[in-house]
Amino acid sequence: MRTRFRRSPAILLLAGACAAAAQDAELQVEWLHYGGDPGGSRHSPLTDIHAGNVDRLEPVWEWRHWETPLEEWGTTPGFFESTPLMIDGVLYVTTPYNNVAALDAETGEELWRFDGEGYRLGQLLSASGFKLRGTAYWRNDERLYIFLNSRTRLFKLDAYTGEAVGAFGDDGAASLVAGLERIDDIAHMSQSSPPVVYEDLVIVGSQVPDRVQIRDPNGYVQAFDAHTGERVWTFSVVPESADAPGADTWEDESWRTNGHGNVWAPMTLDAERGLLYLPTSSPSSDYYGGQRPGANLFAESLVCLDAATGEIRWYFQTVHHGLWDWDIPAPPNLVTITVDGREIDAVAQVTKRGDTFVFDRVTGEPVWPIEERPVPVDSTVPGERPYPTQPFPTRPPPFSPQGVLLEDANDLTPEIERLARERMERFRIGPIFTPPSLEGTLQRPGQVGAANWGGAAFDPETGYLFVRAANTVGVNRVGPNDGSNPLVPVAYSNVFASGESASLPGGLPLVSPPYAVLAAIDLNRGEIAWRAPLGEGNPALREHPLLAGVELPDRLGSPNNRGGAMVTASGLVFIGGGDNYLYAFDAMTGEEVWRGPIPYGNTGIPMTYRTRAGRQYLVIATGRGSDNALVAFALGD
Repeated sequence: MRTRFRRSPAILLLAGACAAAAQDAELQVEWLHYGGDPGGSRHSPLTDIHAGNVDRLEPVWEWRHWETPLEEWGTTPGFFESTPLMIDGVLYVTTPYNNVAALDAETGEELWRFDGEGYRLGQLLSASGFKLRGTAYWRNDERLYIFLNSRTRLFKLDAYTGEAVGAFGDDGAASLVAGLERIDDIAHMSQSSPPVVYEDLVIVGSQVPDRVQIRDPNGYVQAFDAHTGERVWTFSVVPESADAPGADTWEDESWRTNGHGNVWAPMTLDAERGLLYLPTSSPSSDYYGGQRPGANLFAESLVCLDAATGEIRWYFQTVHHGLWDWDIPAPPNLVTITVDGREIDAVAQVTKRGDTFVFDRVTGEPVWPIEERPVPVDSTVPGERPYPTQPFPTRPPPFSPQGVLLEDANDLTPEIERLARERMERFRIGPIFTPPSLEGTLQRPGQVGAANWGGAAFDPETGYLFVRAANTVGVNRVGPNDGSNPLVPVAYSNVFASGESASLPGGLPLVSPPYAVLAAIDLNRGEIAWRAPLGEGNPALREHPLLAGVELPDRLGSPNNRGGAMVTASGLVFIGGGDNYLYAFDAMTGEEVWRGPIPYGNTGIPMTYRTRAGRQYLVIATGRGSDNALVAFALGD
């Protein structure tokens, strides 16, 4: 581990300037948590930038991380997905290789960088590769510390120098893998989301690569003492004993040989009540469950834990016996809403399947009824037993289309509709939860989901929840393995990655645009308030020969799974469009009011702050690998 030091971020003040400094401090508005606050609202009270002046936003500085492919370790940095913290004039920004840097919040000047050397374990098997979306801070004895979960270690850093604190763990680092039962190879464990700090505990989830499908690690959540680095408690998404909660939902004791089910998405915290909310992912493998009959708790569930002890308070499984890679990819939003005149402290969870589940955050009772409904179970895959029912919220309605039927065929022209229907008839199609098949099933949402890790932002004034929603169709085909891959069981597994596409030639989608929207969900009423197309879409579609002479909308929608929204008290929603622009929308109407160019496609979630000098900044991460930039916007003259 190495720290590169540029200059101290500590601000030197003369005694006679104390009064002026106090006045400047009143202007400062920080961004203290990955989600803006522990509950993940991604809401800022700032109103300096508003609809009347947002067109004056312009880039004011850029910072690029230092990471490149490393031949020695066979590694390549992935998407730059960081949402920085801003604390007392300093930005703390993570990098794809699971490192961290401190920047001056006004100029972007690098103050220090810390290299946890996570790349020494080699390249991740995860298809999306290296990334780390944020970090967390802790104050003790008027000292500020940064916690960095880098691959298999948790570092405690002095926020002012970037140096590891030697008294924590083993010379500044606590092991995230030592003593855990179900980890055969530590190279298959990593971190992609920030820690959560509750009182004197630092809590982290884990990232387990999808490509490991036999004896893959369990998805552990762990809490460590912030003073010493000692492990305080662990929670395993997949049960580890016959008498553990949820073990009876893994028939034939299949919990013994199946793993995954990790918490790779960010977690959220009700700090006042000491409640921690976990969004869990799919069990192994994502598309074949013949070796794990049953509902498979606590995979694809929202789980509420006692943050002090790790004990389960309540849970709800959003997908039983998952076969579609519809894990819960996004942090839950802690919200206060008013439903039928009753104020409710609630938790809202957006999902890959395109639904929003809303619960009383203390009791776990649904705010609106959730119905278990029969779903298709006639699988053509030997040994597969799809679960006979799935939960469906009665409110709010889905924020993205679900299922694939012939009437969903792309109708931009009669010829395109005819070709789309012909293509659809080559696969199995049906409503949501139609199981995977040997012949290939078209599923919507596709494997990237309707919502993904960008999650949602919440406006406490209106009760609106803002979420990026993709409208994509994926092929879910499974087939027998030949045993050539030792990490995959010799049974059945997905083969959708073989290059088979659900699109027409030239990349023309089977369904009509828009292919991505920004949706506003009114959580007070349980209704969709509005949807607005998000992003220009694939530029090649506009040149497609089948679309010659067709007048297309300016916004076809860019259906990537990167980034999400941030909302301000001035009534603006900021979000990357999946193209090379940062967008602003009117929070009440969904009208696009501004967009500004960014150097690469958006890969992060925007955040905002105001410095002591009284200037509000918007910051967003862009790009992947060596082509990256953290871009700051502010109002020009």
